[in-house]
Amino acid sequence: MKPMNEELAKIMDQRQMTAAYRQMMQAAVADADVQRFLQANQAQLAPDAVTRGAAKIYEFVTARDRLKAGDPLIAPGYEPQLVVSNGLIDIDYVATPEKLAADAQAAQARLITALNMPKAIKTASLETYDPRYRSDALSAALDFTMGMAKAPNEFHKGLYLTGPFGVGKTFLLGAIANDLAEQGIASTLLHYPTFAVEMKQAITDNSVLAKVDRIKKAKVLMIDDIGAEAWSAWVRDEVLGIILQYRMQEELPTLFTSNKNMQELAAFLSGSETGKADEPVKAQRIMERVRFLATEINVAGPDRRNG
Repeated sequence: MKPMNEELAKIMDQRQMTAAYRQMMQAAVADADVQRFLQANQAQLAPDAVTRGAAKIYEFVTARDRLKAGDPLIAPGYEPQLVVSNGLIDIDYVATPEKLAADAQAAQARLITALNMPKAIKTASLETYDPRYRSDALSAALDFTMGMAKAPNEFHKGLYLTGPFGVGKTFLLGAIANDLAEQGIASTLLHYPTFAVEMKQAITDNSVLAKVDRIKKAKVLMIDDIGAEAWSAWVRDEVLGIILQYRMQEELPTLFTSNKNMQELAAFLSGSETGKADEPVKAQRIMERVRFLATEINVAGPDRRNG
């Protein structure tokens, strides 16, 4: 079967087309966008390119006008574009600026794995993060993201953000994750109390190791609300301990938030706060890894969550 545009060209040459259709073709060729294309590519086009490409020109004008009228094409997000192909006129469909922007945003979002985290982190931004009472935290966050941007494959010590409820610790993690995503760096945000519960449930289907393995190897890991989970020696040693040991050995960037400072977290991990156990040596082993991975920074200010 011969190409459709050649068949249409023959029909035009033989003057067998209707007067109305011939008029539409002539109007399409006279279109301002088409004329600009013809003038810009005159040297590359064959002498009979307009006649042989009349169907393509008409398709271009029709598709463009449909888009302007808000009528989407078969492939949403694409717009027609005239191109030169072997001296003849052809049409290509290219992504619109809106689609390119949406695709870029989607690709950026895919770099962030958020497990049981609040929706607010999706729009968190370092640019809009209020520095009042927490300028040290914002400064440290900016230093971290800039360091990651300059040397993404090197070890960068993370942040241990501590402070009371509602001061913006989790929001700052989200802002850091979004900033890293803009630079093409993937991160995983993990609500630790929920994760601890899921790990206990994972014992029944023997999936603990697989889940821990996935988390421990994250490019950048952000552990939110550590110390708020129900105390468990097993979770401490067989989950958190394994994750932090691997990340310390591999020197992988790790960040934390907690309502407890590091000294309070050590007491919690030992079990002394709950009265269930008192294992300071095991707790200190975990804390050594936390201190290696992150610098403690206090986040102050009013409760922004309930204020």
